[in-house]
Amino acid sequence: MEIKDKTIGGIVAEDFRTAAVFKKYGIDFCCKGNRSIEEVCAVKKKNPEDIYADLERVTQNATQNIDFKAWDLDLLSDYIEKTHHRYVEEKTIYLLQFLDKLRRVKGDRYPELIEVHELFKQSAEDLGAHMKKEELVLFPFIRNMVEAKRRGVELPKPHFGAVENPIEMMKHEHENEGDRFEKIAQLLNQYTPPADACNTHQVTYKMLQEFEENLHTHIHLENNILFPKAIELQKELQN
Repeated sequence: MEIKDKTIGGIVAEDFRTAAVFKKYGIDFCCKGNRSIEEVCAVKKKNPEDIYADLERVTQNATQNIDFKAWDLDLLSDYIEKTHHRYVEEKTIYLLQFLDKLRRVKGDRYPELIEVHELFKQSAEDLGAHMKKEELVLFPFIRNMVEAKRRGVELPKPHFGAVENPIEMMKHEHENEGDRFEKIAQLLNQYTPPADACNTHQVTYKMLQEFEENLHTHIHLENNILFPKAIELQKELQN
């Protein structure tokens, strides 16, 4: 299949080095990764040939990254939980403190900080609930499917029926977070601090940008690799 026929999420799933290219052009490869390059370029009024050239350059010259598609699903779910879930839990504590301080001290001069504080506060709450649903319901079921296949035993039917049901809920929540962080980035001029920004101001912007990038990777691993393979595995076990 030629790259023009692939979705952006599929391209990144095959080679994560390409994520840097889509990031460069401001193209969402996680929450909205089900579109083709041509479709996105038509909307964003970008030249797809520039993106194809950058993709070719990256895949030819860069060192190969981890092939997450080759991982077993129990290992991948463990990795997401221990790497990305823990990251969210740790960073939200500091970011909420920094954003609250900036809101109180500089909110009159930079009113966007007030809105960003509220947006991130809601994100922290929603992500916390979202990750618990994955850790307590979806991920354990995925691990059970992997174990059932290894042992060749029948898989008990879950209370939610098809695994697509909780997955669709998770994907919807992912899209909400993607939209929220797109708004945060717009409010903060793509995380460019003002000329007179103090150290806390600058560090907070850098932390928010890193948080968004980590979230994109987190969502990509789930939407484009873990979830599709989990759906395939349940169908295989039911046959």
